[in-house]
Amino acid sequence: MVGVCQRSRGVIGESLGSFLKKSLYKLEYRGYDSVGFMVVDQEGRIYIRKKRGKLADVEEFLGFDSFDGLVGIAHTRWATHGEPSDRNAHPHIDCGGCISIVHNGTLQNYQELKEYIVSRGHLLRSDTDTELIAHLLEEKLLEGLSPLDALREVVRIIRGTYAFLAYICRDPGRIYFAKNVSPMIIGIGNGFNIIASDIPAILSHTRRAIVIEDGEVGYISAENIYVEKLGIGAVDPFSRITIIDWIPDMIDKGGYPHYMAKEIYEQPIAIHSTLSGLLDQVGDELQRILMRARKIYITGAGTSYNASMAIEYAFRNILDLDTRAFIASEYQSILRGFDDRDVLIAVSQSGETIDTLMALRRAKGMGAKVIAITNVVGSAIAREADYKIYMRAGPEIGVAATKTFVSEVITGMYIAEKLCSHRGIDCSQLASEIRVSPDYVRIAIEKYSKDLETLSKILKSIRSMYFLGRGSTLAVSYEGALKVKEIAYIHAEAYPAGESKHGPIALVEPGFPVVFTVFDDEYSELIINNIEEMRARGAYIVTVASENLSRHLRLASKPIPMPVMKTPVASAVYVVIHQLLAYNLAVNRGYDPDKPRNLAKTVTVE
Repeated sequence: MVGVCQRSRGVIGESLGSFLKKSLYKLEYRGYDSVGFMVVDQEGRIYIRKKRGKLADVEEFLGFDSFDGLVGIAHTRWATHGEPSDRNAHPHIDCGGCISIVHNGTLQNYQELKEYIVSRGHLLRSDTDTELIAHLLEEKLLEGLSPLDALREVVRIIRGTYAFLAYICRDPGRIYFAKNVSPMIIGIGNGFNIIASDIPAILSHTRRAIVIEDGEVGYISAENIYVEKLGIGAVDPFSRITIIDWIPDMIDKGGYPHYMAKEIYEQPIAIHSTLSGLLDQVGDELQRILMRARKIYITGAGTSYNASMAIEYAFRNILDLDTRAFIASEYQSILRGFDDRDVLIAVSQSGETIDTLMALRRAKGMGAKVIAITNVVGSAIAREADYKIYMRAGPEIGVAATKTFVSEVITGMYIAEKLCSHRGIDCSQLASEIRVSPDYVRIAIEKYSKDLETLSKILKSIRSMYFLGRGSTLAVSYEGALKVKEIAYIHAEAYPAGESKHGPIALVEPGFPVVFTVFDDEYSELIINNIEEMRARGAYIVTVASENLSRHLRLASKPIPMPVMKTPVASAVYVVIHQLLAYNLAVNRGYDPDKPRNLAKTVTVE
């Protein structure tokens, strides 16, 4: 979602339609099924075009470049209320065609609002909840309210998660906005202002940004920004200006065929950046909070949950801290009996993941201290946490997380290493492996990229596979399975290797791929029997193992020897093999790994 107001045509450096199109391309990673935009020309005429489909497939039909004006909004929709279709694409308008709305999120009281709107005689043109916002604004304007007062009243009526933009022809130089949970950011320009759902949409035109917070409404014009906290009053948005430290080149592919490939290869740099940024973020106070905690919970969604598992292992098995990792969407059943003796670590690449944000709010509401680990400065999770740790891994555009998994794990390992002195534990091995991890990742990428491309051609026709580990390697196994599922569309299951005979081995037949991950630690001997039992049934075994574990590697159909590592830092190194395998499987099966179907980079809807 993006909107722009400019002082006169050309101020932004191109036609308004062209700017909106390019901005939507930079937001493609968020996932979508349809595209639309609205432009108001200098005479006040409103043009709306929208179509189901991917931007590359519909941009010529929509004719972005031929539209210019002073105000425009655009949107890529991911269907929630109403199927993917032309009529359900945004923008949506009121009965009079004077109000145009684009919206991210969902309205919880959709049915109630729909019944009210229909009872008032409004004609609904779509099946979406978004259209109801346009009609509600229309109702309030008909009552004689100003556009800003109408906006205030509508926000008091609707319930749910939302970030929406509204163009109201009664006030032609402005774009109105409201925000609750779903992300929104304003980019400040010279003679123009931009409002969008994420940083990449503004980055080519400005690095000066204001993050809009929950419960805020307001408007932008070419020369002005107005923000107020509903029920409290106006706030000074300019006191919250953030200078974004990303540069436009960071969100380009840089010569790689896909963002995912670029981000896999960037991982050594990302680890260096993360480590240098952690030096002044994990201070004495944060360490004391963790050491005094009765219990530490770590939560995340998807890849961030898998990283949480690796961090949990380090806290529990190295530091002997009572720690539990859990999937963020299960927060209601997990977070019970919390109080100020407990700590929640919320892990999120975007800092906007709705389930993780809800878990954070529940924990804080019960008195617990909250620590955020995120990659986005000023994100919702960072703002609401008591302590924040920024990974500084650089922008990650590919929907399938790669370098942020590695940075999340390294961040957790760094915290664990800092806590060792409080426990009187010798963590020199952990510290050493943290230091060498960027080099190990680089070596693994250079050594195995071609091998994994070849392996993917062998496996590209499979329908199912397993990723198995024990103890310290489970986080990597779960992450490998997730990657293969989300971008190669192959059913992949991860589970503790010792569980094979309790059911999963029933599916194993000759040629069935099983990927084992083995570190040089206390679990390496335990997993030998699990490899043997799969081999006995004719499985195609890929073993990603410490290079000194010759017995494990000899049993494999495809051995992949890795650097000798004895701590869970290995999770951030060995996972590179799984990432490259998943990436090459997707490419060799004819899929775009940057745009997996039905998925979005940032999930802001429960």
